[in-house]
Amino acid sequence: MNGASVKLSQALFVDVLYGELLARGIQHFLPSSELTVMDYFEPAVSQLTCTQRSRSEVVLEWLGKRYSLINAGSTITEQQTRLLLSIGSVLSSRYELLVNTEIVARNYGVFGGMPEDRYVSAFLDPTVFSDVRNLGFATDRISEALEVLRISSLSTYEDRRISTGALLAGKNPDRSHALPEKPAGALPYSSELTSIRSFHRICDGLRTIALVDPEGLMLELVDVKEWSRPLAHADLPVPSARRYKAHTRATLHGGHVCLVLTPNGEIKVFAEGAQQFSFVDGRWHLTDAVEKYTTWLNAVASRELAERLFSVALNLAEARRGGLFVILDDPKYARELVSQRDLLNGTSAGLRRASKSKLHYLLRCRRVTELSPDVLETIARIDGSIVLDRDANLLAFGAILRHSGAADWTEEPGEGGRTTAAIAASQFGDVMKISEDGRVSFYQKGHCVWEL
Repeated sequence: MNGASVKLSQALFVDVLYGELLARGIQHFLPSSELTVMDYFEPAVSQLTCTQRSRSEVVLEWLGKRYSLINAGSTITEQQTRLLLSIGSVLSSRYELLVNTEIVARNYGVFGGMPEDRYVSAFLDPTVFSDVRNLGFATDRISEALEVLRISSLSTYEDRRISTGALLAGKNPDRSHALPEKPAGALPYSSELTSIRSFHRICDGLRTIALVDPEGLMLELVDVKEWSRPLAHADLPVPSARRYKAHTRATLHGGHVCLVLTPNGEIKVFAEGAQQFSFVDGRWHLTDAVEKYTTWLNAVASRELAERLFSVALNLAEARRGGLFVILDDPKYARELVSQRDLLNGTSAGLRRASKSKLHYLLRCRRVTELSPDVLETIARIDGSIVLDRDANLLAFGAILRHSGAADWTEEPGEGGRTTAAIAASQFGDVMKISEDGRVSFYQKGHCVWEL
């Protein structure tokens, strides 16, 4: 085989390899999607392009191939398209380095680490991979910080999981904060920090976090509530769990990114005033929280009610407590779904002395939006479901729902009683289910609309 044939074989191998890497990257973040090659085109450009073909299909063009990507049963959102371009940005940079021997030597570091971390990094800060010639001079501090949290998640202190976090200062103007001067001996926020025994004790990620400058150096420790105090009254694009409101507000302006390793062993990524990603169960999840909340808000048609239930659901999920909220299209459906003894307007006569119904008077004729979030969260923790109508009138709490295998269910209830109840109840209205593994799901007409 002559030299030209060898080079051709190598080029074909690299093209096939990177086509496979693209498919793996997409499958990681969009596991229900299907990627197929439509045709081939010339010239074979290394920059990935993405064109919306329909609500559930986009066309990708990359390295001489035209792909069809279909997200089965779901709309491909703006955030998902942004993520696809981020995956393409990282892979294109790596591909160009392989075929450009002049610059690969000073940029070999981009091939290290978890590729999925690089995709998350490119999503949050596209400038790192925007120009392959500058890769050797740019610090991918997001990927490095994620590696710190990933290593930390494998450690314990006094038999308890470690929680920690960092606020990566953005490069945009921030009228509320000015970065401190670089202290002498400032260390890079990188995996080498995890070898320092006391590193995991200096900040807990919930109240205190490490402040990292645009060069990737750890400048100081900050109280996240104090940092976000100037934005305490600013509106968030989507409701947040109580524990992470300060973290989300800290990223509203300036392009800041906040990373937290939670006590549950989950990695949360906040940017642009909302949680953008979570790493749980061994994989990254794009939360797409703003899009999902908007869908929920439009379904409920009441901002106050939608926000109240969404926030409480996130608090329950963070505490790893299950729950179920059912908003009935018509309050008359309550008698079909809930037993008479569980209805707040039912009678308690003749019931045994220890019956929960004896306590119904405490919440009878109350609206969910009139209850404090803490009270609502407390009663949501009671085994059973909270049932209300479109006007937020509380109809039942701790209710065991009636259901049967309906012929028009579009989801298989394979996750236990709560999922079965959610699918059945969603025939009568909108349902939000909170799982004990920390997931929040929205059901409608027997179908899971989204999972967060």
